[in-house]
Amino acid sequence: MTHTYGESNYFPLPDGRKLHYWLKGEGGPTVVFEAGMGFSGSMWGQVQPEVAKLATTLVYDRIGTGRSDDRPGAHTLDMLVGDLAALLGGLPQLAPFIMVGASWGGPIIRQLAARGQVAVRGLVLVDQSDEHAPDFFTPAARKQFEATPKMLIPMAKLGLYKLMGQGAGKNQPADVRKDHYEYDFTVRAAENFAAEITQFIPDMEWLRDNPNRLEGVEVSVISGMKPGLLDKKQRKSINAAHRKTAETLANARFVPAEKAGHYVMFHQPELIVSEVARLLGK
Repeated sequence: MTHTYGESNYFPLPDGRKLHYWLKGEGGPTVVFEAGMGFSGSMWGQVQPEVAKLATTLVYDRIGTGRSDDRPGAHTLDMLVGDLAALLGGLPQLAPFIMVGASWGGPIIRQLAARGQVAVRGLVLVDQSDEHAPDFFTPAARKQFEATPKMLIPMAKLGLYKLMGQGAGKNQPADVRKDHYEYDFTVRAAENFAAEITQFIPDMEWLRDNPNRLEGVEVSVISGMKPGLLDKKQRKSINAAHRKTAETLANARFVPAEKAGHYVMFHQPELIVSEVARLLGK
């Protein structure tokens, strides 16, 4: 049976690790989906099927997630961008690209565009982790980021993380929802989250201190407007940061997601599809 995301493939990285990706649709630019921190590509099930009606789509599992191989140690922004650049650089027939990145996926695709190693036409930043938000750099935030893996991994070992994830992405197609639950709420997923969050603050500080206006790249900055349980106090600051990013980049616009919080792809997926279609000119 064909998967919702299309044809399953593996790409060998220079060091021998393999990245798993799905391809579906026809025509370009190719739309590439980058997940949030600790997640596989199985969070785009309400967005990718609609986009695949408009153009070729590529959904991949970042290293340490989904069907991709593991890598020990901290997963830095530089490493993750390098992996993505290798994958897309190895598929030149799919260029140029429009990139869609959620949460931590936002900085990953922005850095990919900034490096200029592959042809990136446009970006859709979906409630991205934004270095313009001062709340990320407080002592309290640092303590929270350090404590999260220490809490999450034991919870995963006890099965509580998987229990918490039961409602996540519940409206996705059955096969994507199955993958999301099977891969994204396990001990491995919690360990990968820890590997990614370890370098989060240093990487965000680097982004803050090394801004790039992304000349020549059209950008949609989607911001979830509804406060959630975990970001109730920070939501206004996050929205303000997203507005500032839209103002700072050379060719960007701010797009409020009035019906969604952080997980816009679950609660207002049509908005993401609309922004992708706009960048595709369709």
